[in-house]
Amino acid sequence: MPQSTPQSAPAAPAAAVDMQSEARQALAAIGRLEDADTALSLAAEGAALYERDVVKLDGYAYCSQAVELAEKGEFRESTRAASKALHVALQTGNTDLLGKAYRDLAIAFSYAGQLERAEQFATLSLKYPGVDPTQVNGPGKKVLGDVRTRQKRFAEAIALYDQARTESSDRFRPLVDASLANALILSGDLTRARSTLDALAVPSDPSQQAQLQRTRGRLLLAENKPAEALVLYQQLANAPVNGDEGFYRAWALDGISKSESALGNEAQAAQALDQAIDVFDKARAKFRSDEFKMGLFSDLQVVFERAIGMHTRLGQPAKAFDVSERSRARALLDAVAGRAEIGNGEAVALDAATLQTMLRPDEVVVAYHALPDRLMAWVLSNEGVREATLPVAVKRADLARLVDAYRDALINLKPATDVGDKIGTLLLAPLEIPAGKRIIIVPHGPLHYLPFQALRLDGQYLIERNPISIAPSISIAAKLAERTPTVAAQLVAFGNPTINPDVADPLPGAEREVHELSKQFPGATLFFKDQANKSNFTASAPKARLLHVAAHAVADTLDPLHSKVLLADENGQPNYLEAKDVLGMDLSGTAMIALSACESGLGRVEDGDEVLGFTRSFLSAGTSTLLASLWPVSDAATETLMTTLYDDLAKGEQVQDAMRDAQRAVLANPETAHPFFWAPFNLIGNWRLTVQK
Repeated sequence: MPQSTPQSAPAAPAAAVDMQSEARQALAAIGRLEDADTALSLAAEGAALYERDVVKLDGYAYCSQAVELAEKGEFRESTRAASKALHVALQTGNTDLLGKAYRDLAIAFSYAGQLERAEQFATLSLKYPGVDPTQVNGPGKKVLGDVRTRQKRFAEAIALYDQARTESSDRFRPLVDASLANALILSGDLTRARSTLDALAVPSDPSQQAQLQRTRGRLLLAENKPAEALVLYQQLANAPVNGDEGFYRAWALDGISKSESALGNEAQAAQALDQAIDVFDKARAKFRSDEFKMGLFSDLQVVFERAIGMHTRLGQPAKAFDVSERSRARALLDAVAGRAEIGNGEAVALDAATLQTMLRPDEVVVAYHALPDRLMAWVLSNEGVREATLPVAVKRADLARLVDAYRDALINLKPATDVGDKIGTLLLAPLEIPAGKRIIIVPHGPLHYLPFQALRLDGQYLIERNPISIAPSISIAAKLAERTPTVAAQLVAFGNPTINPDVADPLPGAEREVHELSKQFPGATLFFKDQANKSNFTASAPKARLLHVAAHAVADTLDPLHSKVLLADENGQPNYLEAKDVLGMDLSGTAMIALSACESGLGRVEDGDEVLGFTRSFLSAGTSTLLASLWPVSDAATETLMTTLYDDLAKGEQVQDAMRDAQRAVLANPETAHPFFWAPFNLIGNWRLTVQK
């Protein structure tokens, strides 16, 4: 990674005033973009964070922090450190520091997969090459090349890497060459890829040596030399890197699988891939900065996808289902690795045979997995598991567009019946699930954003036909259902937190909602306005059996662990509840949390990973059942929905039935019959929960 310029680097001359104006204009343009990550305005955020620092560092020290944090996978914290460097650069007129701050923002966004932002900041960095241009131009152009590689625009990537080579330091150039070699392999220019790789010196770092060998294996497979590739990958598997043996051995096994498959040995390929997944389950995380440095961009979920496809081709639906379920558990570990603790049992997947014994006769699990070229679906009941054949092979990209179009229709109150019928015919009809059965849906990829309750089948909305709930992982949901069947009627609720009006509007309807639903629970503990703060939440939530939060929420797509519920300001400062905070809490005694907030259920969905945000955080912290929304909600409709839900719960209704009644109550009112009003909330996790009368 680029080195920070020494602290003695000179500040800019008098022309700094023009530079400040230009830089501020660029930032303002970025801030106007409709994106949660940059709309906050990183310069303003940096200024606020800098003022809060008790010990204010030199701007270059913040750059060093940013690089270090990005290498650990702390993307949000990395951008915060870089934004402080940006603030210092703007205040002092230091163009050298400005270029490095932009560079570090580009690196953080690139690592996080936010390619548009990475490109914007890399481009900005190149305007300010500074005292030593190799420290900005080489990394900046490499980031642009990385973006093009991940966009599969290989010719442009290669041209950018070629430029980066000539403008990099001697220390950084080998990383550019490694990225160039991978782009050449992907583009099909195997002759130049071979010459580039052969010219590379052996890195001194053992992990980078292993990554380079992986690249050589890739090239051998591309050159149609699977037997040679097999030998290389076997050597890698038998001599893994010290200190992180599992991770590198797993990728070697993945290479063995690809080599065996190319040799026509499907059974051996499947066996090696299953071994790779076993080893990955024991390895600590998927994020490795060395991979990004060397342009590999490996996605662990792709390994699971290949295994699902392989077991499907071999006619093994239960094994394919098991791999899909394991990938969901793996995604949780990957998201929090090294940054937060989770319960030991929360990321352990159960197999289909075990899950089958945990289901009741009236319960059916529907699990989807969005592969790049088609959507898979399985139906699991107490009788076993079967693969459902969908009528059309829907590509993941097409599925995402379909979901976006339907969500757009719902959020903008457009007629949605026909689209709901069509998607229901595509996704639900082939499952052949009778009306009245309890359905637990395990979405995947873009389907996390789809309100299944608003799909239509047999002329009805699904919620009219079947009680339904959502589970990010059926293993987690089933364990929660067994652990927390019944809970005491003890309610803690937060409503209408007092926050800066420049940040969000007050929510008087939320206050009414909390007062109304609390009538069914004598002795409820209620916090409003200034008292609806993080300190009271942290103290009260672990003791609550039922927890209700009516507030604003913001999804963070850069780093879902920094998604936040906007609780009340404390001591004149924002003190929001972040998903990362929740992971550190013990909520095993909290049976249900209702986040009556806009978009509380949203998080990042990327290349087959599930939504990672408050949903995962609350379930991983021990909460049994969660209610979260998929889009901004209507105050009046939400009040009706929540009061109906809690009325049913107070009567001893099962939560899945209570949620169904609540949504149908809003649907029954002609003024709120459109799915926009009743369909945003998902019931997630333990679908069997009941409250003692």
